[in-house]
Order: sequence, then C-alpha cells, then structure tokens
Amino acid sequence: MRHSLPHAPQFYVTTPQACPYLEGKMERKLFTALQGGNAGPLNDSLSKQGFRRSQNVLYRPTCVDCNACLSARIRVKDFVPTKSQKRAAKKNAYLKRSATSPWATEAQYEMFREYLEARHSDGGMADMDVFEFAAMIEETPIRTRLIEYYTPETETLSRTLSATCLTDLLDDGLSMVYSFYKPELTKDSLGTFIILDHIEIAREAGLPYVYLGYWVPGSQKMGYKARFSALEVFTDGEWVKVEDPNSFSPTSPEGLNEPIAQQVANISLPQGDDGAPDGTYPVTEL
Repeated sequence: MRHSLPHAPQFYVTTPQACPYLEGKMERKLFTALQGGNAGPLNDSLSKQGFRRSQNVLYRPTCVDCNACLSARIRVKDFVPTKSQKRAAKKNAYLKRSATSPWATEAQYEMFREYLEARHSDGGMADMDVFEFAAMIEETPIRTRLIEYYTPETETLSRTLSATCLTDLLDDGLSMVYSFYKPELTKDSLGTFIILDHIEIAREAGLPYVYLGYWVPGSQKMGYKARFSALEVFTDGEWVKVEDPNSFSPTSPEGLNEPIAQQVANISLPQGDDGAPDGTYPVTEL
C-alpha cells in the first residue's frame, strides 16, 4: 500500500531591496507558490492573514525595521460613502460593467501603458512588456474575474474601454489584485468608483469584505485607501478596525524581530483532504 505525504507549501524570503513606498526604507517579502488543487483554499486562508496574490505567488511584507505595509479590507455591511464618494459614483454611473474570464487584450495593454506613463512611470511595472502584462492577467490558479468598465455605444461613438480591474473571488470577499484606467478620467475619480462598484458587487453577492491590498500610512501612492469607511487592517496577527486613519498606528511592532521560521510557524494553513493540516512548512532565504 502506498501512502502519499501531505503537501505542504514551501515558504521563501527575499533579500532586502529599496522600498517602493517609503524613502530610505528597505523591503523584504515572505512568499510561497500558489499551485495545485489546494490553490483556492490556500489563497483564501493566507489572504485573511495579510498575504496578497501576484500571478501564482502569495506574498506578505516581512521587513526588518518597518511594519508600515498593512493589508486592508472594507467591511461591506458597515460601509457608508462620503459626499465626495457619492459624487464619484454619480459621475461614473454611465459606465457599463462587464465581468469576464481573465484574458488580456491589446486594448487593455494600451490603456495599461497610458496609465503607467501618467501615474507610475518610475514604478516597478514601468518596463512591463505585452507578454508580461498577459501573464499578470492570465496566470491565475484560482477563481479570478476581469471586471471591465465601458463607455456605452451611441449613435456617434463606439463602445470604449475606460477601466479594468483584475479581481479574485475569495470565500469571504473580493480581492482587488490590480486596477487601471484611462488617465484622462482621473478627474472623474474613476479609481474611487471602481472600489465603490466592488463594494456593491460584494454586497449583492452577500460577501462581507472587499480586500484593497496594502495601505501604507505616509505613502502618497497608497494613502487613498484610508478614505473609505469601515476599514480594517491586519496587524500583529489580527484584523483591527481603523477608526481614525490620521492617528492610527500598528498595534505592536514585536513581530518585526521574530525569526522568519517562527513567523512561518504562526501561519494557519487550510486543512488537507484528510482533515489534517498540510504538514510542516519550511522556509528558504533567497
């Protein structure tokens, strides 16, 4: 009789490099591959513990002297839009939503390049070519949808792509992996509208959360996430409500000096088919 060993994800940690959000800081990430039949449950479980997906990888910051990157999510039932957010919703109400399988197109890539050149020309994606873009959109081992927003067709104008969001479907919410839009529509608060629409999609589906990615207090690029009510962040091993973003600080920096092996040991993994946790989980430094 043959017995197969339970599959356990292998965790890795990157070497420190310059932080893209805070000047003078160094960034380090803990990550694991997302693959196989357990990819969905693993993504669900680790997303609730501050991880994010990038293609077939799940990662979480584990910096030596900083804990500013905070995984953020919105409690859908408690969310109340501000006056400016209501204006953004009204201004963009003419857009039509289309949810499809994650498949890259030339129109998406052209808009993506325009978006980067206008807003993130010095970012890590600035040199992404069409093949890398297609991989970002299409390489997903879990339930993922591409949610596009179009200007509707009229007698004088054809239907035009205005925005796109790559969105994962978790067991407790929607995770906004990456969104981009026509830069000339920035004045219409289109980025805000995309988040508001995801809140509405989650509400209609009965899902409690919309995951926004990392909020980084002090970073102009990532500060917009704090403008949404009913926000909570993952810090010191638990989700904490953010009542006042201007005075909020992580609950405890103690985990910063915790050995990587101990950080990994504290991660809760989904159970295997036999009802037992999927074994031990080693960590390797890269």
